[in-house]
Amino acid sequence: MKRNLGNSYNPLYFLAALGNGGLTVAFFIFFMFMTPHPDTPIATFDTVWRFLATAPVYAMLLSAVAYGLMLYFAFHHLRLLAWNIREYRLFKQTASYNDLIKGNNEITLMAVPLTLTMTINVMFVLGAMLVPGLWTIVEYLFPFAFLAFLATGIYSLSIFYRFYSKLLIKGHFKQSMNNSLSQMLSSFTFAMNAVGFAAPAAMSENRFMVPLAAFFAIFFFAVAAMLAIKNLILGFHAMMDQGINREGSASIWILIPILTLLGITIIRLNHSFHFLFNTHDNPTFQFVLCSSFISLQFFFGLLGYITMRQNSYFPEFIHGISKNNDSENAAKTPASYALICPGVAFWVFGMFFLDKALVLPGLLTLFSLPYFILLLPLLLVLVQTIRVNGKLNKRLLYEV
Repeated sequence: MKRNLGNSYNPLYFLAALGNGGLTVAFFIFFMFMTPHPDTPIATFDTVWRFLATAPVYAMLLSAVAYGLMLYFAFHHLRLLAWNIREYRLFKQTASYNDLIKGNNEITLMAVPLTLTMTINVMFVLGAMLVPGLWTIVEYLFPFAFLAFLATGIYSLSIFYRFYSKLLIKGHFKQSMNNSLSQMLSSFTFAMNAVGFAAPAAMSENRFMVPLAAFFAIFFFAVAAMLAIKNLILGFHAMMDQGINREGSASIWILIPILTLLGITIIRLNHSFHFLFNTHDNPTFQFVLCSSFISLQFFFGLLGYITMRQNSYFPEFIHGISKNNDSENAAKTPASYALICPGVAFWVFGMFFLDKALVLPGLLTLFSLPYFILLLPLLLVLVQTIRVNGKLNKRLLYEV
């Protein structure tokens, strides 16, 4: 891998680690929704191995592949996280960092707490899937998870307040350079904070932990939603006035992971309210929520795809082929890693849609032919996301 980038480093390289963390969770989702775990809210080492003890050979092989890929992407997440932390520390000593914090692009620093929050989720998934009997002591672990999410939440707020306080006092934000949805990175980060806090709120059975975690999940959910609306309006206003910043074209898809995180936060909070207030699942609510969110993901997914196809984003920024078929001078930017999380997020929320909106209410039978027909496009998106991730790593991270 490249080292000592110095002035040429960009905090958006953290999105490379973020994407690999998301792919770790993506392969955990197979176990989450395709193996039985009636006594625990998520799949665990114990539930998976009880399933495999009586599973057919093909299920064992598929599980081995999913386990292997989950560990592969977890390793690369941690490896890229360590690389980014080292490069970021060196970058903070350069003139480029001083220039960065004086303009619109200071928002890219939000990629750091965003990725660190993903790391907490990755470690939680690895613990659940690798440590036998972990769920028997999970109530002792939730306070530590809560404190970890609180730390990344405070870090996120500190970066955001530093950036926005300067904007409000000095007013140096350049709307003419806001012709993308790059400012949505703040919403993405706060949505990741929200879904993190929603995990102990949904899974704990401690009547102190559940409302405490739920409150912070609602806090970050509200902030993420408010900023998403504001940034969506300002970003589209600038894009429709000047045309989209070609380098930032992938930012149109950032709404897909934001919608996934906010949707899962609502589902988790709904589960915590059942525990707190002795209510029951409402199939209508689940169907309307999941259908609405995945519909918006389809809408912005197609909009982003059409836009990037028309401005030849994919050939140049992913495959390294410019309009003149000049591979040596094709543009490179770590902002292209913004393509990975939408693919992961669409797969993850697609699985939530199948389970919460269709399977649980009895509208679809698990492992039936219609189930696999609906699953196929989600799998194709996941496979393509993995391919793009590999291409971006080769172009942006490794010495040629």
